[in-house]
Amino acid sequence: MDSLTQIVLGAACGEAVLGKKIGNKALLFGAIGGTIPDLDVFVGSLLYGNEIDAMLFHRGFMHSVLFSVLAAFLLGWLVHKLYDSGKRLHTTTQKDWTKLFFWSLFTHPILDCFTPYGTQLFAPFSSYRVAFNNIAVADPLYTAPFLICLIILMFFKRKSNRRRLWLKLGIGISSFYMLLTIFNKIYVDNVFENSLSDKGISYSRYSAQPAILNNVLWYGIAETEEAYQVGFYSLFDSSNRFSDWQTIPKTRALTKAEYNDIRDLAWFSNDYFNVELTAEDNYLYKDLRYPLVETRNGYKAVFNLRLFKDGDRLNMKPFTPEMEDFEYTMDALWRRLKGR
Repeated sequence: MDSLTQIVLGAACGEAVLGKKIGNKALLFGAIGGTIPDLDVFVGSLLYGNEIDAMLFHRGFMHSVLFSVLAAFLLGWLVHKLYDSGKRLHTTTQKDWTKLFFWSLFTHPILDCFTPYGTQLFAPFSSYRVAFNNIAVADPLYTAPFLICLIILMFFKRKSNRRRLWLKLGIGISSFYMLLTIFNKIYVDNVFENSLSDKGISYSRYSAQPAILNNVLWYGIAETEEAYQVGFYSLFDSSNRFSDWQTIPKTRALTKAEYNDIRDLAWFSNDYFNVELTAEDNYLYKDLRYPLVETRNGYKAVFNLRLFKDGDRLNMKPFTPEMEDFEYTMDALWRRLKGR
């Protein structure tokens, strides 16, 4: 999920493990642990000169179970050496710090698995991307109550029972909301299947996920032989069927056989993608897993990668979301979310 959410979850792990011993400093160290996996964005840019390779490195090994274990032992040993001195001598143990970093590191990729982006939880042994598609990459209803609870607990003494109470409230509320999104996912999948059946669409597979910043408005995409059929559904809609259907013909201006980079990007997109020629040797790669957004010129894909030929490979310009009128798109999202 987004960086703020991972900081909050990591801080909660730090508090759960070491809050009674070191107070608010546990929140800080937990937040650091919860941030570390996402540093793969910067590590990837250092390791690779190709922007595609750098992007694909994100949510790879540094989001795996193995990394969580190895980094927890390393960081636990290092931080204990630095912290356990002077007046703080023998106030904590290396085991304490290892546990803190393990839980703050491990819960990060586990939380990411619930989003549509995909997380290589089992790297380097498997490149399978775990994605349950039940919550958006950023969802304020998950993050805000959790954050408020952690802020409140900071004002109580480290051994106070009220501090523990607010930690349990934060974890409990966020976990209950996550469970609710899972039930929503199961329900919406059923609605999408019935909607496809009603429209007589013969499809090979489909995917459904919430739109950004909420769990009320959902987007569905179904693959047919020649196109993708996409639609929207709000939990507040008067009819329990998807609507606003769009047909997106499959476009392959570049193929996997021509470039391994297209094969890798297709893997990244779970094969929901189009590649369009925009100019000589310039291409627009559209990741269609993510909800289309409504613009003044109709629905458009928001996750677009601008590709260009770079020697015998492809490269891309740094990703920036493309919305001609952000205010209009957000207003359209809100109006559709309220149902019809």
